[in-house]
Amino acid sequence: MKYKTKQLVERFTGIVSSWEGVECITLNEAALADVLDPYFALILDVFYSAPIPDANERCRLYGDDVAAFESAQGEKDRFLIGDIPVRFEFKKTEKIDELVNIAYTKHESLWFIKDSGTYGFYRLANCDIIFSRSNWIHEKRKLLKNISNNFWKEMRSAVQLKMEHFLSDLGAACFQDDKFHYLIASAGFIKNACLTLFCVNKRFEPSHRAYFNQVCELPVLPDSFVAEFQTFLSISPDELETRFYLGKLIAQKIVKL
Repeated sequence: MKYKTKQLVERFTGIVSSWEGVECITLNEAALADVLDPYFALILDVFYSAPIPDANERCRLYGDDVAAFESAQGEKDRFLIGDIPVRFEFKKTEKIDELVNIAYTKHESLWFIKDSGTYGFYRLANCDIIFSRSNWIHEKRKLLKNISNNFWKEMRSAVQLKMEHFLSDLGAACFQDDKFHYLIASAGFIKNACLTLFCVNKRFEPSHRAYFNQVCELPVLPDSFVAEFQTFLSISPDELETRFYLGKLIAQKIVKL
């Protein structure tokens, strides 16, 4: 972590951890990049179990150098410190407890998670803990490490169905020479193909930026998947039939895993 980033992390951790309702603060991996990286952002997840200051008060507490402050429904604060983008995401521990319990034991309620995906679990399990008032987050991480095979089977079924749906749309767009719908279907197909592979490997989905590198490093992949994946991404948008054919090949191999 760069020195300037570290200074800001320490500054905001000191401010936010002083709020009695805050249980834990974690730092997103987006902060590990160089500040000149266009993907860089200082993103902190704040888990709280009791009321915290309102948006106006939070803005005041963050400091006089805060610029372009905005708060989305009290759940996300965004602002700039100089040219560094900072984002806080506030999450109720009660809600996190509910979601983790659904994943761990209440599989009849998995529909509640299927549409939102597992990125929230990825952040909960992998982001750096920079403040913890108790053992709460460690208990959540322990549960996430021991999720049953049934959870992954159910999640795989949901995203694999979406993969097949987008592949069908891809074929229809190819037949109609509908380049707009073709582009949307291509993105939906390859995203859900990756999500299926994360489920096969019992891995939570990372941020979209990390999809490519992480999916290519999974231990269980179809034969020649990485090469076919790279080719799918590099094919010219004008080569509709070639990408559809390759998509069918990728999907067929994934389904057989």
